[in-house]
Amino acid sequence: MRWPADFAGDPAWRRGPARQRAYEEAIDSADALYGIPDVDPAALARAVRANPGLRWVHTMAAGGDSQVKAAGLRPDELDRVLFTTSAGVHGRPLAEFAVFGVLAGAKDLPRLSRRQRDREWSGRWTMGQVSRQTVLVLGLGGIGRAVAGALQALGATVIGTSRRDGAVPGVSAVIHPDRITEVAPTMDAVANTLPGTEATEHLLGERFFAAPRPGACLVNVGRGSDLDEPALARALDSGWVGFAPLDVFETEPLPADSPLWDHVVVLVTPLTAALDGTEDRLIAELFAANATRLLDGHELINRVNPVEFS
Repeated sequence: MRWPADFAGDPAWRRGPARQRAYEEAIDSADALYGIPDVDPAALARAVRANPGLRWVHTMAAGGDSQVKAAGLRPDELDRVLFTTSAGVHGRPLAEFAVFGVLAGAKDLPRLSRRQRDREWSGRWTMGQVSRQTVLVLGLGGIGRAVAGALQALGATVIGTSRRDGAVPGVSAVIHPDRITEVAPTMDAVANTLPGTEATEHLLGERFFAAPRPGACLVNVGRGSDLDEPALARALDSGWVGFAPLDVFETEPLPADSPLWDHVVVLVTPLTAALDGTEDRLIAELFAANATRLLDGHELINRVNPVEFS
């Protein structure tokens, strides 16, 4: 590990043949795995098939279900092994980043940075006030609810999206994701917290960017696949999106030739908004709580539902 929560480790590091055999032997004798081996879906598939006694795998990621899906396991294998994720651990750090992004957009951080860089003491101007803004929060899972609660505490009006009906604390209205283009023209900012699924792929694309009011702030702490980056680049150039703090991207690391690197109203952070010094401990505590539940015969927290893979 090169830093806290660096579960993939140094990509340049390799095990020798003897160490790899010992590693796989340990995996193949385990009842449970704390993490996906080498954070590699192919290694997960190998482990499940090589170890008929494996009962449970806990993933480090909140969106670990996508890693399980990528392993391409058979229905009987998904029935035999329980999978859980670390959902909830990253909610508060990601919510803070999302709120930071909305605040930075309201205060026009790019303009402030340019003025300071150019040593320009310009005239005064009116800044936006989050307390008078309407913010669309895409997704009302653990992260989205934390974002909504924090923004509502600052006085913002929060609209949230969910495929299920029901009131959510801090959210003025809950709409189906299919309706986001209807409400987009009234939004001052958008915070995406959605996972990456077939249903959410490029949800934020040409059709969506044709709708928001000019200068809207867009924060992405969900998944890079939710956002059509070429469409975003055009929306940035036209001024439809006024500021875009982005922590996730369609391709990670973000390619050096991506226009997002150089855009004056884009803030690129390298998948680091969720990183917190307590993350390792919190995931370990979640794993320990689930181990107790497994031994006691209770339902596990954050269990992956493989039915959603189909």
